[in-house]
Amino acid sequence: MNNPIRPDDIDLVIHERVRLAIVSALAVAPEISFNELKSTLGLSDGNLSAHATSLQKAGYVEIAKTFKGRRPYTTLRLTAVGQEAFRRYVETLRGIIQKGTETADEPK
Repeated sequence: MNNPIRPDDIDLVIHERVRLAIVSALAVAPEISFNELKSTLGLSDGNLSAHATSLQKAGYVEIAKTFKGRRPYTTLRLTAVGQEAFRRYVETLRGIIQKGTETADEPK
């Protein structure tokens, strides 16, 4: 029998629903502005900021603060570490689904 997938195999930093949404959005774009991400996900400034900071502390997201004209402009992007963590997260979920499918297909 293959090694079981344990709940501890799931990356808890990414697994939280808002952080999962942030990482998923960033996985398909090289960079997204704070306001665009906030609008896309329907989040408040504070909620997005808190979760983005958690992802940044884990090394998964880079936050760049610049100016466009005289207005602050913040962008987020996945780091290489974040891309790898998201890839592993998705693979873990695929493994769980695969094992569930195999179990469901076993004769009773």
